[in-house]
Amino acid sequence: MKQDRYTEKLTYRIRSMVQLTEAAWSMVIECPEAAAKAQPGQFVNLLPDGNFTLRRPISICGIDKEQGTLRIVFEVRGKGTKALSALRAGDTVNMLAPLGHGFTLPDKNARVILIGGGIGTPPMLPLAAYSGKNAVVITGFRSADAAILQADFEETGAKTILCTDDGSAGRYGLVTLPLEEEITAEKPALICACGPMPMLRAVAALAQTYEIPCQVSLEERMGCGIGACLVCACRTKDKNGDEQFLHVCKNGPVFNAEEVVW
Repeated sequence: MKQDRYTEKLTYRIRSMVQLTEAAWSMVIECPEAAAKAQPGQFVNLLPDGNFTLRRPISICGIDKEQGTLRIVFEVRGKGTKALSALRAGDTVNMLAPLGHGFTLPDKNARVILIGGGIGTPPMLPLAAYSGKNAVVITGFRSADAAILQADFEETGAKTILCTDDGSAGRYGLVTLPLEEEITAEKPALICACGPMPMLRAVAALAQTYEIPCQVSLEERMGCGIGACLVCACRTKDKNGDEQFLHVCKNGPVFNAEEVVW
């Protein structure tokens, strides 16, 4: 992996830290060098303070090149993310960024549909900011208590559709129903999605049915984040249909949906 893909500096100051839900936190990090290079769909790799060996990969939720900041949104799911949630504005964080291969952006005037499931929702925000009113954002969560970033998406000018598994907010059910409704109303130039594998598989199937280009951001456990440890291998296929293993951290996390062996 080329060293110039991410900055060599490791320690950055936290500008803000805000709790969004019982489990979700938003962190804004001052990192001009990383922000200048970052693209939607890439991720950062954070090393929590304490007795931790492995970094925690977290998708980039916001890129402000003028302010020189990156925003990340993460959920507390274990000891590492719990340690990260204890950080506050003014603290520093050890970070490798930006990492991975991001989304290939369409023309700003092209209609796009963005699908986020659970904690796979944050990487959709930079895409919504890019496409604005030409984007439709469909997000799915377990319940109203877990829903995040709805106001942020609305501020981009995108059409926003919220779905919950229990019907406690927005529409009841899966994201695939409003997705198909939006496709049949006006075929988009591109579909982008990030979330649980069953959701991505269903989104990719709809995109294939309607012959729409689709890019998916895969979620896999990672060790190094730079393609050295080979932990995050995923099954893909080349243009000839031959299967091969690529690595989510280096070759992804964003792949064309037709590349993935579902």
